[in-house]
Amino acid sequence: MSPFFVKAIQLLLSLSILIVLHELGHFIPAKLFKTRVEKFYLFFDIKFSLFKKKIGETVYGIGWLPLGGYVKISGMIDESMDKEQMAGPPQPWEFRSKPAWQRLIIMLGGVTVNIILGFLIYMAIIFTWGTNHIGFEDMPNGFAIEESFKKLGFEDGDRITAVNGKPLDDVTQINHHLFMRDIKDISVLHQNGSEATIQIPEDIGTTMFESGVLRPFSPISEPIIDSIYMDIAAKAGLKKGDRVIEVNKKPIKYWHEFRTTVLDHKEKPLALTFVRNGETKTTSLTPNEEGLIGVVVKNSYTIQHKKYSLGESITEGFDFGYWTLHDYIAQFKYVFTKKGATQVGGFGAIGNLFPDAWNWRAFWATTAFISIILAFMNILPIPALDGGHVMFLLYEIIAGRKPNDKFMEYAQLVGFIVLIALLLFANGNDIYRAITGK
Repeated sequence: MSPFFVKAIQLLLSLSILIVLHELGHFIPAKLFKTRVEKFYLFFDIKFSLFKKKIGETVYGIGWLPLGGYVKISGMIDESMDKEQMAGPPQPWEFRSKPAWQRLIIMLGGVTVNIILGFLIYMAIIFTWGTNHIGFEDMPNGFAIEESFKKLGFEDGDRITAVNGKPLDDVTQINHHLFMRDIKDISVLHQNGSEATIQIPEDIGTTMFESGVLRPFSPISEPIIDSIYMDIAAKAGLKKGDRVIEVNKKPIKYWHEFRTTVLDHKEKPLALTFVRNGETKTTSLTPNEEGLIGVVVKNSYTIQHKKYSLGESITEGFDFGYWTLHDYIAQFKYVFTKKGATQVGGFGAIGNLFPDAWNWRAFWATTAFISIILAFMNILPIPALDGGHVMFLLYEIIAGRKPNDKFMEYAQLVGFIVLIALLLFANGNDIYRAITGK
C-alpha cells in the first residue's frame, strides 16, 4: 500500500477516535443533567448520512464529510442555527433552561476529554514501549554547531552538560528546548577539555524561527554510509559501509563537514574519495537542487532505552503531556507572523504527522498529540468553538445575565465564517505546498 493511503487511513482512524470521544465529553454531562441530545454524529451529515439510527430521543449517525463531528443539544445556539427551536418558550429539557454552571460543564466536557485522553495515551505508550534517550556520556563526539551559534561561544564538538543548571536526560532535545522553552544558559564541555556556561539571548526562539535555523545543534557522526535512498548515490556506486574521506580533494573527518561541502555545491559535480573494505576508491556525483545525494550515515552515539513501572509511567506520561501542551502553546505565537501564517497546515499537514508505514507506537503518539492540539484549539474564545460558548457562559456567571439570543446568533454566524476561512486557508497552504514542493 502506498504511503499516502497508509497516512490517510491512520488520519481517518485517529480523527474518528478523537471526535467520538470529544463529543462523548459533551454528551455524557448533558445526559447527567437531563438535557436532551437530538443528534450524535461522527463527521458531518450535510444533506445525507452514511448511517443513522434513532435510539431513545437521540439520532446516532455517521456523516459523509470527515471534517469533524457534533452533538446537537436541544435549546442551544450552535452551528445548526436552529432559530425555530429557539423562538419557542424554554423547555425544562433544553440547554438554555439549565443553570449556567451545568451548561459550563457540558461545554467544557469535550476539551476535558481530549486533554485527559492525550495524557492517558502518553502514559500507556511509556508503559508499553518505554523511552529512548541520549545522555551526555552517550555522545562522545558532541555536536556540530551552526555558524550563527558559534558567535555565542559554542564550538564544534561541544558536549552539553547542563541546561539552566540542570542536566538534560536527552541532549538531542536541545534544539526543541531552545525553540520552545525559556533557556537562559547552556553549560558545555569543549573538545579541549575546558568548560563554559554560555548565556542565551531571550529572543533565541524568534531568531531561530525567522532565520530558519531550527537545528543549530547536530550530533557529530563519522562519514560512514548506513543506507542509500536516492539514485544519485546509487548510480555513483556508493554502498553501505563506505567511509568518505575526501570531497574535491578536501579531507573529511566528520559528516557535518561533508554536508557543508555538498550544500555549497548544489547541482554541481563533486569528486568523492571513500574507503571500502580497506581499499580507497573514487567516484563523482552531482547533488540535487536541495543539496542531497541520498545517503544516511551511521550514528556515532548510543541510544539508551528505559522501561517504566505502571506508577512511573503515570508520572512520566503526565510530565510528557504537560510539556507537549506547554510547547504547543509556546509555538502558537509564531502563527501570527508573516512566515508563520504560510506554514499553517490543514488535513494534509496533520496527515503527514503519521509515518509512511504502519507503526502502532507512532500512531498512538500522533493521536495523543492531535488530541492535545484539538483541546487547545477548541478552547480558543472563538464563537462556534467550545471556547466561544465558555466565554459567553463566563460572562453570564460574572455579569448575572445572559447575552441576547440575537447577539448569540450573530456571534455564532461570525465564528462559523471565521472557522471556514481558517479551514480554507490552512488546506489551501497544503495544496500550495503539494503543487510547488515548498
